[in-house]
Parts: sequence; C-alpha cells; structure tokens
Amino acid sequence: MKLDQLAKRVAESQKNGREMDKLTISIPELTVNQAYEIQKLSINESLTGDNRFIGWKMGLTSKAKQQQVGVEEAIYGRLTSDMELTKPVLKVGELIHPRVEPEFAFLFKDELKGANITAKDVWPAVECVFLALEVIDSRYKNFSFTLTDVVADNASSAKILLSNQAYSPYHTDWAQAEVTLYQNGEMQKRGRGEAVLDHPIHSIVELVKMINREGLSIQAGMIVLVGGITDAVSIQASDEIMADYGELGKLTLHVIE
Repeated sequence: MKLDQLAKRVAESQKNGREMDKLTISIPELTVNQAYEIQKLSINESLTGDNRFIGWKMGLTSKAKQQQVGVEEAIYGRLTSDMELTKPVLKVGELIHPRVEPEFAFLFKDELKGANITAKDVWPAVECVFLALEVIDSRYKNFSFTLTDVVADNASSAKILLSNQAYSPYHTDWAQAEVTLYQNGEMQKRGRGEAVLDHPIHSIVELVKMINREGLSIQAGMIVLVGGITDAVSIQASDEIMADYGELGKLTLHVIE
C-alpha cells in the first residue's frame, strides 16, 4: 500500500468532482494516522503559487456525533485559498454531495503550538472572528464512509464563505451566540456556539494538541473553522441559504449550477 498513490487518487477526485470508492473497501486495515498522511499528501498535490495553504478546519466537534461514530476526539482538515469563495455564490455543478453548515472562523495573529495549550493561551493569539458558512462535500459514492475514509478525504472540505465583517474575539460570548439556518426562506436548523465542544475555544485547543503530534502548529495569518454549529443541510442549484446570527448579522449563499 503506497500512501502517495492513494493521495493522488483522492486529489484527483477532489479536483474533478468525481465520485470514488471508499479507500477502506480495498484497504480495510487503513489507520487514522495513515489517513492523515494521505490528507496531507493530497492537499500538497493541489498547492500552487495561486492555491496556498491557509489554515485548518475541525469536524466531529459535537459530542453526540463523536459518540455516534465511536471516537473521543474531533477530526481536522486543511484549508486552501481555492476553497474560499470571494463572492457569495456557489457553483454546485463542481461538487458531488454538497451540504452547508454555519460556523465561526477564527483568524490568528500569533502562532499557537504545543501539547499543553489552554484557552487562556488561545485568546491573546486571536486577531478576529468571522461568521462563516462551510460547504462540505464527500467524494465517496453514496455519501458513505468510515472515519478513516473521511480523514483521508480532508474531512469533506470543499468551500468556505466568510462574512465581510470581522468581530473582536471579545465582542460576544461565542458559546451563547445563536444561529438560525434558512433554506429558500424556510427555517431548517438552529443552534448555539456551545454545540462546538461546549465552547468554540475548546475546538482550537483540541486542534493545536492534535496537530502538535505531527510537529505542526496554527501559524500567524491562518484561519480555523471551529466546527458546525448545526447539522449540515443538503443543497442544490437555485437554493438560497441564509444563516441569521441575530445581532451579529446574516450570511447568505446563492447556489447556482
């Protein structure tokens, strides 16, 4: 089993929006550590002068979801500049199983690293917080995968939309901040920031500890998506998705073919 060959297969599927079989069908013994190596290699395959590595995303940040899939920690993925939508428009024809979930995104001004980091170490390193919509898209057939498969597929990362307005990290209690998700004017989901490991800051702490095992860190200038505040909703062309964060504002995404 050559991880670089598997990474090329994943990168090709991500680039072309083509479904692929789960890696664990042919390699059931694939480990989570090997899956993270595939993730790293496949993202490196996509990096160019125009497509830069810009940060991290967290997944499985709900304790209920962790229990469902039998894990005790979240998973992470990598973000690149090609994933960021510069306009609030998503071309869904480029994706396979697109879904959207509301999040918060933290931008960092200082590096964060180490195995013993705490919330009090994180706050001074935060430059600002954005409202965010994350578009996730599993490349596997039938949206069916194991934990190992989803890690290898970069935690289903696809696209991100950030608010134009940035907020001071001390602007609000991010655990109590509410969001209501609408699809074509109909309310679909509602949640609070506390859905993310009881407080979004815990997601950052966990990420730093996890990537520290590989000798990696959150670097200055990087952004981190802390995890879905609600479950994701499936989307299709002509949909309008609006996340209403109350006094913090709204974020709208127009879905086209």
